[in-house]
Amino acid sequence: MKKYTNIKDIGNLKETIKEAILLKANPFQFSDLGKNKTLVMLFFNSSLRTRLSTEKAAKNLGMDVVILNVNDAWNLEFEDGTVMNANTSEHIKEAAQVISQYADVIAVRAFPGLLDKQKDESEFVINSFIKYATVPIVNMESATAHPLQALTDAITISELTKKVKPKVVLSWAPHPKALPQAVANSFVGMMQNMDVNLIITHPEGYELRQEITKNTPINYNQEDALKDADFIYVKNWSSYSDYGKILSQDKNWMMTKAKLGQAKFMHCLPVRRNVVVEDAVLDGDNSVVIKQANNRTFAAQIVLKQILEDL
Repeated sequence: MKKYTNIKDIGNLKETIKEAILLKANPFQFSDLGKNKTLVMLFFNSSLRTRLSTEKAAKNLGMDVVILNVNDAWNLEFEDGTVMNANTSEHIKEAAQVISQYADVIAVRAFPGLLDKQKDESEFVINSFIKYATVPIVNMESATAHPLQALTDAITISELTKKVKPKVVLSWAPHPKALPQAVANSFVGMMQNMDVNLIITHPEGYELRQEITKNTPINYNQEDALKDADFIYVKNWSSYSDYGKILSQDKNWMMTKAKLGQAKFMHCLPVRRNVVVEDAVLDGDNSVVIKQANNRTFAAQIVLKQILEDL
């Protein structure tokens, strides 16, 4: 693997999932692979699970880890030809090349602004690092994608499914803040590459980009969509068509125990209790969110392992 900025960077998904699950049984098996190698993690936005799990994954492989929080302390310039006489003091062209001299792998986390669709979809932060860095780049969530989370979700479903082709439902839920489509985008793309029956359900106006959903069925009736589901992945996202806007906060879309039935409940976390999902679901036996969060380590570890093997 040369980089991991999109789920398409995975060569053999089934084999990658299988290897990740095996890593859980012996996480230190390849602890010499990253010896004398350094992972630099750049956070333009805050993180809990992504930060801790990726650091742990790197250390399981024997890597040294350097973490830089750049959201408030470092104003980078990304535009070409800019006269830098305002608040930016360093250009990505120099920064990416300099960091590459200190790192064997660079991991980047940068959220969208949710104001300018074209700018966000250009993925100017992660793509600038891909363009100017001289080492592999890992996407720890960007404006439109969260490939590490998607791989985590694939691992979790593969571990827990009791069916050859489980029914997986991605359900929108209400949230008081405008959230990006990144997790939903990558989850849909990942499930389309797995042997599952995927359905998306959300209120009208919350359609994801058509290039993402493709031929995946969309059902605006949540109750109907959830029938006989094996896994229900609940996530909020803001409108794509009316970009970044909250069109609905309909409380009837909150996930309840009655709606869940016998399905496994999934969420990437953090989650707002009794807004996105009621306590009875989150604390119930069918919630797998903690197991899911644990798999973040092994999703990151298998990605880093494959990158290190290609260096």
